Amino acid sequence: MEFFETVATALEALRLNKMRTALATLGIVIGIGAVIALISLGQATQASVQTQIQSLGSNLLTVMPGAQNSGGVRGAMGGGTTLTMEDAKAIEQAATTQNQITTVSKVSPEYSARGQVIAGRNNTNTQIYGVTPIYAEVRKVTMASGRFITQSDVDGMQKVAVLGPTAASNLFDSAESAVGQTLRINGIAFRIVGLTTAKGGSGFSNPDDMIFIPVTTAMKVVAGVNYLSTISIEAKSADVMDQARDQVGYFLLARHKISDPYSADFRIMSQQDILGAVSQVTGTFTTLLAGIAMISLLVGGIGIMNVMLITVIERTREIGLRKSLGARDRDVVTQFLAEAVILTVVGGFLGMMIGIGLSYAISTLMGLPFTVSLSSVVLAIGVSGAIGIIFGFYPAQKAARLSPIEALRFE
Repeated sequence: MEFFETVATALEALRLNKMRTALATLGIVIGIGAVIALISLGQATQASVQTQIQSLGSNLLTVMPGAQNSGGVRGAMGGGTTLTMEDAKAIEQAATTQNQITTVSKVSPEYSARGQVIAGRNNTNTQIYGVTPIYAEVRKVTMASGRFITQSDVDGMQKVAVLGPTAASNLFDSAESAVGQTLRINGIAFRIVGLTTAKGGSGFSNPDDMIFIPVTTAMKVVAGVNYLSTISIEAKSADVMDQARDQVGYFLLARHKISDPYSADFRIMSQQDILGAVSQVTGTFTTLLAGIAMISLLVGGIGIMNVMLITVIERTREIGLRKSLGARDRDVVTQFLAEAVILTVVGGFLGMMIGIGLSYAISTLMGLPFTVSLSSVVLAIGVSGAIGIIFGFYPAQKAARLSPIEALRFE
């Protein structure tokens, strides 16, 4: 049988049973649409998180305290109290005046903790960041109105605050009206002096849902501690990131009188380290979503096989007639495989269109970048064709093995 004749015959057979054809295709449509939509959602989430991390600052190293030990139990990394303001000042002096560290341009000491914030009848629990003026340069913070934390605020332990737009919206009817008003952080009154520009983001460390106060005020007045949460360090260029990490690391080891680097009471991470960890997590999440969606493809394939088996039974006499007129087993197999592949490929194409549409709708609603991977589309269509061959082969083989005489006698 010629190729085009086979395809035409398959299309005619499928047209004669429109409802069955539609129902058989539906499983593939749902499966392919789910695969593309979920993979797109995972990739969009990954792209959004990467953009947020990169927007926090380039060439950035973050020094975190080591794990805290209590009663022989080691806590989580970053839970220790080993970094101090003196450490940050020493690194800055070594980089600016002493020429001990030649790869660092800016040093930002930071103290962060979540706190309960009240403004009038509104309240929220958000991230409080104690910072210095250099934080805005290191983390690429820009102002929508008002000003950022100044050095005089830090030196005088002033009770002033700069709000992110989300924090301002949670506390005031209008974020733009926040500047000049007063709020309370853990019961302590602060005057709002600035509003930052929105960066976009969500989750626990949303840069728009933060409140910035002077680091000295955060440590001494609000929290009553003498240690830092992190020290952010900006390297002079991306090319010297590794060298900057080594110089700062060995400098702190010497300051903390630690000879073995493996016993360091701090950890230094770069933006690339964070991006790599995030990419690994979101990649696993995307793979998991795709795996779940593949189950619906498997169910759709089983549906195709069931429909083709029913078709074989209904067309038993037709198969017997064709074989008695000289059709070979290969011709019968080709005929039924063609029908199965057409079902799955058409379903795959419709599923692709629906999946792309869903991806766009979800991305728009969630404020994520619209991302559709060409490889996921090609893979989905290829998988749908493979499903047609795999699940259509058994019914096709069953049809080809029918004896012409027995087939013609079938009622």
